[in-house]
Amino acid sequence: MTVDGTTSDGDSDPNPSTPETPATPDAPDAPKTPRAPSAPASPVFHEVDHTAEPSDDPLAIRLEQLILGAERRYTAFQAARTAGVSMDLASRFWRAMGFPDIGQAKALTEADVLALRRLAGLVEAGLLSEPMAVQVARSTGQTTARLAEWQIDSFLEGLTEPPEPGMTRTEVTYPLVELLLPELEEFLVYVWRRQLAAATGRVVQAADDDEMVDRRLAVGFADLVGFTRLTRRLEEEELGELVEAFETTCADLVAAHGGRLIKTLGDEVLYCADDAGTAAEIALRLIETLSHDQTMPALRVGIAFGTVTTRMGDVFGTTVNLASRLTSIAPKDTVLVDGALAEELSRTGEAPVSEAEAAAEAEKAEKEGTEAPTYRFGLQPMWQRPVRGLGIVEPWMLGRRTKPDSS
Repeated sequence: MTVDGTTSDGDSDPNPSTPETPATPDAPDAPKTPRAPSAPASPVFHEVDHTAEPSDDPLAIRLEQLILGAERRYTAFQAARTAGVSMDLASRFWRAMGFPDIGQAKALTEADVLALRRLAGLVEAGLLSEPMAVQVARSTGQTTARLAEWQIDSFLEGLTEPPEPGMTRTEVTYPLVELLLPELEEFLVYVWRRQLAAATGRVVQAADDDEMVDRRLAVGFADLVGFTRLTRRLEEEELGELVEAFETTCADLVAAHGGRLIKTLGDEVLYCADDAGTAAEIALRLIETLSHDQTMPALRVGIAFGTVTTRMGDVFGTTVNLASRLTSIAPKDTVLVDGALAEELSRTGEAPVSEAEAAAEAEKAEKEGTEAPTYRFGLQPMWQRPVRGLGIVEPWMLGRRTKPDSS
C-alpha cells in the first residue's frame, strides 16, 4: 500500500476511470471509442501493479469481489485515512503481508480498512508493539500466500477443467469457487486453531522464559541424493509428482511420530522434535519408508541436538547449521547425528553408550539370569572431519537395535 503521489485530500483521482482508446499516428486527436451498450457493467481499472492484478476481465473482477466479499472502493491514502492509520504504518503492514505498491489505484475494500484498523488497534492497546504487529502481518502473509498458491496450482486448476464438452473454464470457475470458499475458510480456521493450541501448549511447558524463544530441540534435515541429476532427465510433470510424493510422505511421517515439519525445499525437508528419541525415530522411518519406493532416489538425514532460536515458524542457529552439514556428508540411506544427540540418546536409555558396554551388560545379565537392557537405537562413531564454519565434528551413524512396531 504505497503513498506515492496522493493528493492533498486523498479523494481525487488524477487518472480517468475509463482508459481512452489509443490514437492512431495520423490522428493524434482521435476521440474516445464509445463502449457498446451491450457490454457488461463491470468497472474498468487502471493497469497498475497491485494485489489483484487488475484487468478488464469481468470474470476476474467478479471472482475478486466474491472472494474478498466487497468491491474496490479506496486508494491507499483513503484506506489509511478511513482506518485512522498513518500512511507510513499502512504501507509497512501492506508490504509485510506480501503485496506490491498500488499507487493511486482504487484497489482496496472495506476488508482492507478493517484489517488495518485491527492491527493498529492492537498496537494502540499495547497488546503488540509496532514491530511485532508488522511481524504478525509478514508471517501471516507469507504462510497464507504459499497456501493460496498451492490451492490454485494443485487444487482449483484441476477441478475447474470443464466437466462436459462445450463448457468453458469460465462457466465452471465462479460457481465452484462460490461453493468451495466457505468450506475452505472454515477448515483453515479450524486447522489454525488446532495448531495454535499445540504451539501454545509447547510454549507454556517451557522450563523458563528464556526457553520460550531459545529452546533445546532436535533438528533434522532429510535430503534426496542426486536430485539435481534427476531433474535433467525427468519431465516437469514427473518431477513435480516426485517432489509432491516426497513432501507428502515426509510430512505424514513427521507428524505421525510427534515431530513438526518446519519447511520443505523441494528435495529437502527440515523438521524438529522436542526430544532426541522422536527425531531419531522419524529419521529412520523416513529412510526405511522411502527405500522401499522404487521411484524415489536414496535419502540421507542429518540430526543435531541443542539450542535453537525460533522465529516466525522457522528455526535458526548453530544446531540447525550443524544438522544441515551432517546431511551433506551422510552416505546415502544413512542417518548421521552429532555428539550432543548421541549423548542425549544414551542419557535417556534409548541407545547404549557403546557397543562394548552393551555387550558387557548382556553378558552380565545372562550370568545373573536377568533380562538385559534393550535399546531402540545403536550408535557407531564415524571419522572426525572439519565442517565449514563449525570446526571439527565427530558424527555418529544412527541405526536400529530393536525392530520398530507397525505404527
